[in-house]
Amino acid sequence: MKKTNNSYAPAIVLAVVGVFVIAGIYVANKTNDTASGGQAGAGGGGALLSIDDLVGKPAPKFSLSDRNGTEYSLENLKGKNVVLFFNEGIMCYPGCWNQVASLGKDARFNGGDTLAFSVVVDQPNDWAKAIQKMPELESAKLLFDTSRSASRAYAMLTANSSMHFGSLPGHTYVVIDKAGIVRYVYDDPRMAINNELITAEVEKLE
Repeated sequence: MKKTNNSYAPAIVLAVVGVFVIAGIYVANKTNDTASGGQAGAGGGGALLSIDDLVGKPAPKFSLSDRNGTEYSLENLKGKNVVLFFNEGIMCYPGCWNQVASLGKDARFNGGDTLAFSVVVDQPNDWAKAIQKMPELESAKLLFDTSRSASRAYAMLTANSSMHFGSLPGHTYVVIDKAGIVRYVYDDPRMAINNELITAEVEKLE
């Protein structure tokens, strides 16, 4: 009786085991990515590849707190036009500080139907020191994205304006309408004061 040639059996077994190991690593990484999102996630499903994917779609959900511990989320802001200004934060002096202060002082973004928030990845106590140095920041509506969950969900860590690609947002404005749909995105590497531009875009929503 002729014996079956099993010389390839070990290689086949190793290949199968390798496939399962790779698949397990992939699943674990995806699970970690989801967990690291923490308090934010894509509103329409699936991770965003770039900020260009935002416009015309439901805004990714977020839940972030201000310096006083008050929590703001996409859900509790429904019915308002919302401007999110993602920026490099405390280390970006004076550019980002001026932009953040300008939004905070502008009455058009601080009442009625429109609210503007500056989203930073710093710790709240860092900005307490900044306010001592620049009192105009006192009126700023800062939201702290210390886990970078919202910045990832909105693809801000890979925006063209980011000078710390993959780790910090750049200088990007996101306009969200009262129904929670992203209507406009402006990525600005110049770090300019863009209140007039953003106001014009908000007025289009009325």
